[in-house]
Amino acid sequence: MRKLDWRLLLAGAGIAVLGLAGGDALAQSTLRIVPQADLKILDTVWTTNNITSNHGYMVYDVLYAPNSKLDYVPQMVESHQRSADGLTWSFKLRDGLTFHDGSPVTAKDVVATIKRWGDRIPTGKTLMSFTKEVVATGPMTFELRLAKPFGPVLAMLGNPENPLFITREKEASLAADQQITDPTGSGPYIMSKDEWVQGAKVVYKKNAAYKPRPEPADGFAGGKVAKVDRVEWIVIPDPNIAAQALIRAEVDAIEIPTTDLLPLMKRDPNIEVRVIDRIGTQGIFRINHLAPPMNNPKIRQAMLYLVGDQRDYLGSMIGNREYEKPCWSVFVCGTPFETTAGVGPWATGTKEQNLAKAKELLKEGGYKGERIVLLDPAEAHLAHTQAIVTSQKLKEAGINVDLHTVDWGTQSARRALKDDPEKNPRGWHIFHTWGGGLAQGSPLTNAAVPSPCDGSNWFGWPCDETLEKIRLEFPMAATTEEQKKVVERLQTRFFEVVPYIPVGQFYSPVAYRKNLSGVLDTVRLVLWNIEKKS
Repeated sequence: MRKLDWRLLLAGAGIAVLGLAGGDALAQSTLRIVPQADLKILDTVWTTNNITSNHGYMVYDVLYAPNSKLDYVPQMVESHQRSADGLTWSFKLRDGLTFHDGSPVTAKDVVATIKRWGDRIPTGKTLMSFTKEVVATGPMTFELRLAKPFGPVLAMLGNPENPLFITREKEASLAADQQITDPTGSGPYIMSKDEWVQGAKVVYKKNAAYKPRPEPADGFAGGKVAKVDRVEWIVIPDPNIAAQALIRAEVDAIEIPTTDLLPLMKRDPNIEVRVIDRIGTQGIFRINHLAPPMNNPKIRQAMLYLVGDQRDYLGSMIGNREYEKPCWSVFVCGTPFETTAGVGPWATGTKEQNLAKAKELLKEGGYKGERIVLLDPAEAHLAHTQAIVTSQKLKEAGINVDLHTVDWGTQSARRALKDDPEKNPRGWHIFHTWGGGLAQGSPLTNAAVPSPCDGSNWFGWPCDETLEKIRLEFPMAATTEEQKKVVERLQTRFFEVVPYIPVGQFYSPVAYRKNLSGVLDTVRLVLWNIEKKS
């Protein structure tokens, strides 16, 4: 992996002039998109970053996936059976599946991958807590043997936000806290690792040996047909330069364009601006529960009042009411588990009232001017804008803010550190990110909600056994009504413990040139099924 500043590629000329469309690429159909962030981490188990998951969808395949109706249907799996008591799930893989190196995909690869995924990814950890064992029963067959009934098995195996991407047994045998650096998968594209220029470009080539399912593409499911020969992610941190590159046809799409530039792009008759994710995205204010003074619930509750009605965050991230929705439902507004249970007066109070209450809680929590380390990934617009708003709100409350400007990859690495910032200069108290509403909308797939006290949960490590006990009642509920009652109790306790703070819900349109067809309605942009006309 080489390192090259994107500015060197763009300085003084257009992208095409500078050779990002090289001689070989000109003879091929090449799709160029501006991704949401730079790709730094290849291991989809080591991090929950969306950009790494997007990479995963390019090079790996999955066992199950949701279609446009959100039914979880087979992908790599040919068939499955569930025992009468619901405790044994038997699976058979499709014939003809191969990895990029030509080796066959086997049940041993799948079993090893499930175990590694279940050791680190919150969705997998939850499923594994109900599982006795996962075993290969033949070259192409395996079983998931539960210790106790667990209804949503297929939804967990097919979760599209922190997906179970199947790797070779070789990579899956690595400990979950060791990063996979070899992107050999079995998906529709192959990463051209020798063309990877960190901070500038990531290249994928069509996998001619990939065997898509025979049915049409539908949501994340169906046939993943690579209809272009080559895909290039062109990393352009400056949104204005990215927009101009799209207008000049130097790139074909921008995954998450900044909202203030949408009117400019909408005026161009050759550009389509479209919301493909109808569920929306949740902004996330994540707190380190291990680091004083944030280990005090009173201090965390003060943060709720500083966030207030969420409008400042939404205005900063999006800046267009058409795409904004204030929402204090932990499990996302517009989903079956939307509720106002536990939501306090911070959601409706004036800024003056909320600021006074925040100061009162800070005093009760014993805050004495300690430094609060806030990570600010400057080139990741959605996280950067949240960080700037939080910095200002903390200062207004009299909090000693230490804003650390970093890049997205550095934040991804630093947020894994549990150390007190007073003992390790790379430690942290607060970081910001976002999560797709489909995953955030369930207690089983929302990665930021689990609160076991063993320190094995998602970065921030909230510890509250009461909250975790309630959460694990959810898959045991027999009906949707019972599940809703569990969610109401869960959310009420959530706002007492404050694992994280939702800062609003928003809808991010994709911008792409109209010579592209086949862009699917999914909760994130996927690059199979897309054709490009010259």
